[in-house]
Amino acid sequence: MKKLETRFGEIDYDPANLLHFPAGMIGFPTLHDFVVMPNKKQGPLFWIQSVDDPQIAFVLTDPTNFFLDYGIIPDKSERAYLHINAEEKCFILSVVTVPPDQNITVNLAAPIIFASSSNRAIQVILEDSSFKSKTPLPKA
Repeated sequence: MKKLETRFGEIDYDPANLLHFPAGMIGFPTLHDFVVMPNKKQGPLFWIQSVDDPQIAFVLTDPTNFFLDYGIIPDKSERAYLHINAEEKCFILSVVTVPPDQNITVNLAAPIIFASSSNRAIQVILEDSSFKSKTPLPKA
């Protein structure tokens, strides 16, 4: 186990369980490894904490919790990047933004494709798509 001092306090983590982004995230190309934070509250949102920069963390969600018709199928090159074959399951996640005005948005235009079998992830930009990077969450 290793320790990391973050804005959440000190975190113990196992380096073998890190979520690895070989190319980093969009806008953060030097951030490759993240700890998935335990969810203290029930709900669809969770945090990933950067190991490379302890000041950086992102809120993520499965976008289908809010947008039932949202679906992305990784192409052959993305699956190769994730080290998975066509039969292996992967998950689609979205970055959530919570601004001061609490008008929460989800980035549907640049989803994260995550392969749990390899602990690898890639963030992609959907070209020629109607999805937006600041899609408001539906009102309850």
